[in-house]
Amino acid sequence: MENKDIIVMARELGKALQQEEAYIRYMAAKQAADEDEDLQKAIEKFSSTRDAISAETSKDEDERDTEKLKALSEDMRKAYAGVMTNERMIGYNDAKDEFDVIFRRVITIIQKSGEGEDPETADYIPEGCSGSCATCAGC
Repeated sequence: MENKDIIVMARELGKALQQEEAYIRYMAAKQAADEDEDLQKAIEKFSSTRDAISAETSKDEDERDTEKLKALSEDMRKAYAGVMTNERMIGYNDAKDEFDVIFRRVITIIQKSGEGEDPETADYIPEGCSGSCATCAGC
C-alpha cells in the first residue's frame, strides 16, 4: 500500500464522519445558533464586556475603577447566563458533545493504531473511566 492509498482512505473516513447522524445534528445546531439573532447579540455583549473588563484590569492599580469592574463583572455574568440558557446554544452544546465523543474515538483508534496497538481493540476511554465496563454506569 502506498502513502496515497492511506490518504484516500483518510478522505473516505472524513466523508463517512460527515454522514454520521451526530455530525448532521451538530451542523444543524451550529447553523441554528449562528442564525439566532438574540443569541448572537448576547454573545457579542458577553465578548465586549469581557474586553472592557480586560481593558480596565490592564490599567495601573491606582487608575483602576473597582466600581466599574464590579458592574462590568455583573454584566458579564448576566450576558454569559443569557448565552448559556439560550435553547439554541444548549442544543448546539449538546450536539457538539455528542459528536465530539465519536470524533475522539476515531482519532484515538487511529493514534493508538499508529503506536502499535491492535486497531480492533484500541478505543477512546473517557476521563475517569477505569476501562472496565463491569463497574460503569455508561459513557
